[in-house]
Amino acid sequence: MRFCGALSNARRTWVGICVLAVLLLVFASPALSTAQAQEGDKAGDKAPEPQSNLFTHIIKSAGIVMGPILLVLSIGLVALIVLLSMDLRMSLAIPPGFVDEFTETVNQRRFKEAYEMAKEDGSFLGRVLTTGMARLQYGIEDAREAAFNMVDSIKAGKDQLLSYLAVIGTLGPLLGLVGTVYGMILSFRILEQPGEAPSPQKLAGSLAHALVVTMLGIGLSVPAIFAHTFFKNRLTRVSLDTSNIADDLLTQMYHNSKKAGPAPAAAATAGPADGRAVPTQSIKK
Repeated sequence: MRFCGALSNARRTWVGICVLAVLLLVFASPALSTAQAQEGDKAGDKAPEPQSNLFTHIIKSAGIVMGPILLVLSIGLVALIVLLSMDLRMSLAIPPGFVDEFTETVNQRRFKEAYEMAKEDGSFLGRVLTTGMARLQYGIEDAREAAFNMVDSIKAGKDQLLSYLAVIGTLGPLLGLVGTVYGMILSFRILEQPGEAPSPQKLAGSLAHALVVTMLGIGLSVPAIFAHTFFKNRLTRVSLDTSNIADDLLTQMYHNSKKAGPAPAAAATAGPADGRAVPTQSIKK
């Protein structure tokens, strides 16, 4: 339980750091650009048309509609990557010390202590073992089926987070396309104005604003697709390793539970009613 609480606190800490970093990046960069422009004016640097900061241009091009949507998706993408990076660590899913300690406890035939150890561990392997050991009294096949069902259940929970990565990777280019189409509509409205020649600067500005939204959408989609593929492969690896190790440990516990204890001395020396001696090997399984 303490392990799960520490993991939850670590998740909240990382998510808070990511959100704070994104917000600082969004709000601090335009302020720095404005400060640099003011310092240039004070120094007497009089340029006829100073070039605007690229980051400020991107923020303005995103607009009040697409900008917040892309910002929320970016924060969600960073948070999902951090959470999956923490959850899908092999050392967290299959603690090496837990496997050795559990094996030693089972070999010493302390089955109740082994069950409590798996129940209190809280890891991927611990949850699978707890479910399988609860059904071990009905046979090894029933215990394996219960353990594998738990593996599938945990994997399905992680797949939900992975599906959000896939959604972000799919929505990125589509949102960029919406921004591009909107910018093209504005550009053609400039061309259709009667009585005056369209300004090339205005047309170029409208097209630039439209392409910026497309760039943001693609820039959001590329890391989302890569992270989805990366973590999906890692989840498959973790699930397979957990299933194999859980099956080995359950089999070992089952066979240890079937071993007979030491035969009593009286039973070994006493014979049947007809006076024949009973071999020691016939008592032991």
